Amino acid sequence: MGKNLFRSSPPPEKQPAHQSLAESAVQECMSNINTVISKWTSSSSSSEEFLFSTNSRREAEEFVEAVKHLQSTMHRLVAVNASSKKLVYAHNLMQSAMKLLESEFRRVLNTNRDYLDPESVSVRSSYRTSRFSTSTTTSVSDSEDETSYSENGDDQRFSSGDSDAMDDLKTIADCMISTGYAKECVKVYKTVRRSIVEETLHNLAVERLTLHQVQKMDWETLDSKIRSWLRAAKLAVRSLFFGERLLADHVFSSSINIVESSFTDITQEGALTLFTFPENAAKIKKLSPEKMFRFLDMYETLANLYVEIETIFYFDSAAAVRSQVINSLAKLGDAVRTMMTAFETAIQKETSKTPVTGGGVHPLTRYVMNYLSFLVDYSESIAVIFENWQMNVPSPLPGSCGGDDADPEDFYSSPVSVRIAWVILLTLCKIDGKAQPYKDVALSYLFLANNLQYVVVKVQTSSLKLLLGEDWVVRHEGKVKQYADKFEKLAWGKVLTSLPEYPAEEEITPEEANELFARFDDEFEASYRKQISWVIPDPKLRDHIKVSLSHKLMLVCNELCEINRFGLGGDGFNVRYTPEDIGNYLSDLYFGSRGSGTGSVSTKGSGSGSGTGSSTTGTYRGGRSH
Repeated sequence: MGKNLFRSSPPPEKQPAHQSLAESAVQECMSNINTVISKWTSSSSSSEEFLFSTNSRREAEEFVEAVKHLQSTMHRLVAVNASSKKLVYAHNLMQSAMKLLESEFRRVLNTNRDYLDPESVSVRSSYRTSRFSTSTTTSVSDSEDETSYSENGDDQRFSSGDSDAMDDLKTIADCMISTGYAKECVKVYKTVRRSIVEETLHNLAVERLTLHQVQKMDWETLDSKIRSWLRAAKLAVRSLFFGERLLADHVFSSSINIVESSFTDITQEGALTLFTFPENAAKIKKLSPEKMFRFLDMYETLANLYVEIETIFYFDSAAAVRSQVINSLAKLGDAVRTMMTAFETAIQKETSKTPVTGGGVHPLTRYVMNYLSFLVDYSESIAVIFENWQMNVPSPLPGSCGGDDADPEDFYSSPVSVRIAWVILLTLCKIDGKAQPYKDVALSYLFLANNLQYVVVKVQTSSLKLLLGEDWVVRHEGKVKQYADKFEKLAWGKVLTSLPEYPAEEEITPEEANELFARFDDEFEASYRKQISWVIPDPKLRDHIKVSLSHKLMLVCNELCEINRFGLGGDGFNVRYTPEDIGNYLSDLYFGSRGSGTGSVSTKGSGSGSGTGSSTTGTYRGGRSH
């Protein structure tokens, strides 16, 4: 027992060398970090100076590296001495460092928030040179396209702030995420960026409107909302949402999961508000044909943006946005089909019976062809909308239609071409029926020629020709000529038959010549007076008919006069209308109720070839007036 009393106590246990090294490393990092924190959080620091700014960026980078190094040394110290008091101090210092970084993160976001202002968005969108790849889940910022975007667009994105802002945000985010403070970083990011998205959509006049609110609007108000939406949709997709996706990809490139959650949380509500509006608008109760083009504008805009929308909102968590776009396109397609049916029904039910003055173009023809020429400007959209849409052709067709055009399906395979050809056929059938009330058969054929010529010209001078083809034009030009020939025969037949067809082959006495010219003058005057109020609006058709008539009348008249000039032995005969007069009077026809204003027929004619319509009596000698 005595031995035990004199036994020496064990010497104090020495701290292992590796523990001492770990604590020293932690201490060194803490010292460096604490110096920076004290500098940028003390009351003596200038309110206009920040850690992440041009003048102190080198210091900021060193601070971030020191924080990361502290994190790694803390892990090593935990491995060798989990109860070290240094860990407590290090942890507290890490929290202080994170508060500084969080403060800088928020400041950089806020001081550069103007880069998504609507006015500057439209400018920056022209710098876009990249697209997202939906074939990989790799962050866009890692792709070659993103590099291209950064070289051309990043400076413009933060045009009102620090040009290095995006890199600063990424640096801070990488540091906070790697040190376990991702939640705090993402919370700040979402709060700031969501407010920017909401503000931008508000400035673009994007409103949260329920179906009930939309259905209660009068058309003028809704039309204004649609026009605002058309502008907003393009800017929102190609600038706002595109920019948010690029920014999230760049800032959180270290974590695709954070990119997805932050981007979706920030943009989804606004995107759904934007893309729900077309569906609600398409559900209004009064879908008249005149409204179709506004809905086609929305359809075409949404369809053109769909690939970009699908790419930007690629994540699974954004499926609701993609689904809403598809639903809106479907409802808009339904609305267009409803209005097209109403348009076709309106043509069938058109019942006006008052003849058009002068046999001109009927308002129905103008309305239908103008409507169709506008409609085919949306050829790509209606090709999709009309696909697999059953066409109900009335039987029998109105009027007396038939022949080759009775079934457009025999000529076309495209649903759009078939439908357009059928609508034109339906219209021409209605026009055929509207020719019946004319008491003068010649005028009814002029009416048919005028209306078909208007249709043909509209087809030739618009995109309708691409759908209907050259064969359609040729066939219908032939029909115009048939109508014109029938009109010419009926309107001028008595005038043409009042003179011999081949006067040179006949022996005509002076008395017979006088009778022929007297009958010709009477028939010409009657025809002219009757047709002075008739009209041929199309210059090409008008010239064709006039040239044809002039050739037939002038040729025979001149030949007859030349023959009888020699047979009369110098004795003249009275004639009211010389060949020159006839040409002038013909040129004055078919401009409407008052002609071209160059002359009017008189009971005596001019006899001088002047075509002025004076009442003097002329004596025809050898084709010259004396």
